[in-house]
Amino acid sequence: MKNLFSNVKGDIFGGITAGIVALPLALAFGVSSGLGPAAGLYGAIFISFFAALFGGTSTQISGPTAPMTAVSMVVIASIIAVHDGDVEKALPYILSVFILAGLMQISLGLLGMGKYIKYIPYPVVSGFMTAIGVIILVTQILPAIGYYPKEDEDLVNQFKPQAEEIILQNILKEEAGEGILVLDHFEETIKRANTVTDADTLKEAKTLAAKEASGVIGSLKVLPRAIQFISWLELALAIATIVIIYGFKRITTAVPSTLVALIAVSGVAFIFKLPYRRIEEIPTGMPMPNMAIFTQFSITSLTPYIFTALTLALLGAIDSLLTSVVADNMTKTKHKPNKELIGQGIGNTIAAIFNGIPGAGATIRTVVNINSGGKTKLSGMVAGIVLLVVLLALGPIASQIPAAVLAGILITVGIGVMDYKGLKAIPSLPRDLKIGPLKVSSEVIIMLVVLVLSSVWNLVYAVGIGLVIASLMFMKKIGDLTAERSDVKSLLQEKAWKDEANFPVNLKEEVFIKHIKGPLFFGSTSEFQQLASQIPSTASTVIIRTGRMQYMDQSGLYAMEDVLVDLKKNNVNVLFVNLLQQPKYMMERIDIIPDLIPVEHLFSNFDDAVAWVKENVKDTY
Repeated sequence: MKNLFSNVKGDIFGGITAGIVALPLALAFGVSSGLGPAAGLYGAIFISFFAALFGGTSTQISGPTAPMTAVSMVVIASIIAVHDGDVEKALPYILSVFILAGLMQISLGLLGMGKYIKYIPYPVVSGFMTAIGVIILVTQILPAIGYYPKEDEDLVNQFKPQAEEIILQNILKEEAGEGILVLDHFEETIKRANTVTDADTLKEAKTLAAKEASGVIGSLKVLPRAIQFISWLELALAIATIVIIYGFKRITTAVPSTLVALIAVSGVAFIFKLPYRRIEEIPTGMPMPNMAIFTQFSITSLTPYIFTALTLALLGAIDSLLTSVVADNMTKTKHKPNKELIGQGIGNTIAAIFNGIPGAGATIRTVVNINSGGKTKLSGMVAGIVLLVVLLALGPIASQIPAAVLAGILITVGIGVMDYKGLKAIPSLPRDLKIGPLKVSSEVIIMLVVLVLSSVWNLVYAVGIGLVIASLMFMKKIGDLTAERSDVKSLLQEKAWKDEANFPVNLKEEVFIKHIKGPLFFGSTSEFQQLASQIPSTASTVIIRTGRMQYMDQSGLYAMEDVLVDLKKNNVNVLFVNLLQQPKYMMERIDIIPDLIPVEHLFSNFDDAVAWVKENVKDTY
């Protein structure tokens, strides 16, 4: 508790600023999920407060995020479809899946699994993040132009025959469950069928129409039809929102451009009484727990979603711990990964009980918090309280926000969440795999497989398939390397090699020698990134001996780049000794050589590096 109140002024200001940044995103993610803006706001309130209170990263701000919302959207749509398109009926089951995901996160933390998250390869994460961007971007086109499939009468009418068929199937299933033999009691079937009204058929047809237009494929399918019914007012509101978000950033970053766009465009639309479509009404008063979660609980209803809940838990863990690393780099602190998972799990569990969508550590909000003075857990708790105050005081006002404005906000989120670093690297990565007559990059293949499958099929399965492919390709590469040289070892504690015995004693404070004794790949990047913190403050030069580093993958490449950038910032010279062909090729492809490491700093043997040191490094300690 002492540390909690050690920076009250900075934490309050940081929390207020982060809460303001979170507000438009929380509303937008709630709408995108299918549960409405209130669900996004509830999720942001409870996750931010409780993940901060129980988590292991002092400055982390948590809440609904793009990846978590994209997966939640799939869960929500599938469960609503099972319950005849009735959100109220489906809600307890949806929230039960979210609670299960939160409990799984708590279990991962208690089992000490936080340290294993780093083993997910970069191409899988890259493909997944870009797919999230594509999903959000494409699915928000329809609301941005004011088209809603459920309200398109001609489209809905096309699904009425199928709706009648589904209703009849449901009647037959009910009868089978009651032990009625249909052929012997067909009169009962007819009797029940006669109770079906046109309204029931229309409701089912609307559900089918919405399902047909859901996801990337569905949105693209109905897009030609949607363009015929475009609402120019809704489109203008969405475009105005996007322009302000990107344009205001050029003026100042002191005020969140997303919030400026939300207030400005909504204000104009409201003041001039434009006939725009509003978001769903946000309930007033304190959020209350949804007791139907417990009164209607059923193991059988949860069974089909166990794997999906696990995906949500793992995705939330990855999302949060990556943000924790960003926070560590900015604050020069060290987060506790397992404690962070427990905190995120508690936050998601409580949020689900109060009708909120799940979330994770949010990078932008965390950065804003740190830059605004936040240093302790109090900042994250304040952010949650700020959003609660907004809910209680401004709920009716927030209900006047145009739906197109939130669609515009989400489009910018979709554009921003894509991994452009990974996409830009596609042409330059080495083509190490032969498929028929073609030579391709195995890492590009993994990224594209995850990207395409996530976008058009299933996020959960896509990640699983990506991990399997990455593991198989990695095992093959390591197997080939091991066959060539049997003494491949992982990174070990530094020990002087024989040829270092005669290194000038007077320069040992100024020169730090690092050995890499095996491949630099996604499983060893974490240890390697600690290199910068291991270097004594007296060192002005680092010699990295890479004669035993036969292979470097994309994760290792970017880890190397990050370390070299840090060393360059600290004015530390880096020399490479015996850099082998494959790692050198990788570093040349993204210009680490010569931008960060000049060609004259590459030495074929240790003696040449020592000669350079004697000539260029001064004995100052």
